[in-house]
Parts: sequence; C-alpha cells; structure tokens
Amino acid sequence: MNSTLAIGFLHPGAMGSELGACCVADRRLWVDAGRSAETADRAATAGLESVGSLAELLSAVEVVVSICPPAAAVDVARDVAAIGFDGIYVDANAISPERTRSIGVLFERFVDGSVVGPPPTAPGLTRLYLSGPVELTSTVASCWDGSNLDVRAIGTRPGEASALKMAYAGWTKGSAALLLAVAALAESEGVMDSLRAEWDLSQPALGARLERTATGVAPKAWRFAGEMEEIAATLGAVALPEGFHLGAAELYERLAAFKNTSPSEDEVFARLRDRLKDTE
Repeated sequence: MNSTLAIGFLHPGAMGSELGACCVADRRLWVDAGRSAETADRAATAGLESVGSLAELLSAVEVVVSICPPAAAVDVARDVAAIGFDGIYVDANAISPERTRSIGVLFERFVDGSVVGPPPTAPGLTRLYLSGPVELTSTVASCWDGSNLDVRAIGTRPGEASALKMAYAGWTKGSAALLLAVAALAESEGVMDSLRAEWDLSQPALGARLERTATGVAPKAWRFAGEMEEIAATLGAVALPEGFHLGAAELYERLAAFKNTSPSEDEVFARLRDRLKDTE
C-alpha cells in the first residue's frame, strides 16, 4: 500500500480503536475534542494520533472511517460533508441499507462498510465487508493489508455491505434477545428450573448459551438497541415483519443500565424481572 496514506477514525470506541490499532496506514488520526478520558485512553493504546478538531483531521487524511452508535451515523456524516471532505468516506456503522445510501449521496467518493465479529485483537476473528466502486474498496482494503482484520469487498453498490450486517446481526443479536426474553418469562412464572431441565433433555446447548448471553450481552446492550431498530427498518423496507426486532430493541434498552459493567446472570434476570414489574 501507499505508506503515506493517512486515515481518520470517527470515533474510536471499543471496535473503532481496535480497527485503528491494526490499521497499517502511515498516519492514523482521531479527534479528541469533547471525548471522554476512557476514549482517549483507548485511542492512545491503539497508537492513534490525536488532533483538536474535525477540520484539522479532514485536512490531513485521504480516508475517513465512521464507526459510531447507529443513531449518530447520519450526524457524523453531515458534519464531515459540511466541511467539504473530498476523500473516501467509509461508513462502517450498523445501519440499514437505506440509511447508508442516504449518507452516500453526501460524498463523491463513498464506501459502505460493515464489521462482523468482535474487535480484531487476533487474526481470523473479524471481517470488514465493503461495497462500492472497486478502485475505492481496494484503497480502503489496503489500509489493513496483512493485519488481524480480514477485509472483503462483496459488491459495487453502497448498501450491500450494510444489508449483510443487518441480516447477520438480525439472527445473532436477534436470537440472543429472544433467548433472554423466554428465560425472563420462565423466571417470572417460576418455571426456570423446569425449563433448564427440559433444555438438558432436548436442547442441551441452550443452558450454557443462556449464561454466555446474559453476562456477555448485557454490558453491550445499550448499543444493540439502535442496531435492532435499524434491522427492523431494513426488514420493513422489503415488506417483511419488523415487530420482532423492535421487541428486541426494547429488551436491550431495559439492559442499558449494565453499560461497561460485569453483571452476573442473576443480576441480569433480576433487572429484567424488575422492569417487567414496572410495566405491569
């Protein structure tokens, strides 16, 4: 790749900081203004170079990667477009294809991206899917040549990478929400022990999956709610039912209080039961 290429990350959370850490571009920048000490620590650990303003970052880079909560994706893109950025804008957020395309029209050079997997701390864990013009996706992919991140171009039309993410997360995170919901039902009706016994007979993997889901998902649930709403919108756009993923969004909102904590399975279900009582 061109060793002089510079790339900016907006904004390096848990995923974005690791994407930055394994990026092989010569300069890797982020904007520190208004960001938390926790974000600054992540960016420093990732080796990202801080700048004081969005305008300063945009004047220094050829590629910008937006990776933020879904609800912020449009505002971040508009802020970049308003400054007149003429490089490659990569929207790597978990948003619907329709929302992705609405962002794409703001830029002359646009790549749709989606991340599948955990933060890329080791090879083989994480894929970055891209869709857009070949010359643009090739340039973006070169930013991670030989790194932990597996970058794959899957199409030339913006929206394709986002559609893949919506379908994939629609199952993985959607089914996790369903599992938590049915377990909360069993807890509320006092039949959880009986349900676990039945699972041991007929669905032996579910008991262990429930424990992993409760403790693993709860700290991240605050950002899954918006993703579920984007999946619902994606389904609705092709005349498929939206209701389940809207329900999943509500469930994840109920667990938002566990942000950046390490709750036990009992604490997760206590929270769900309390919220269920609150709505009766």
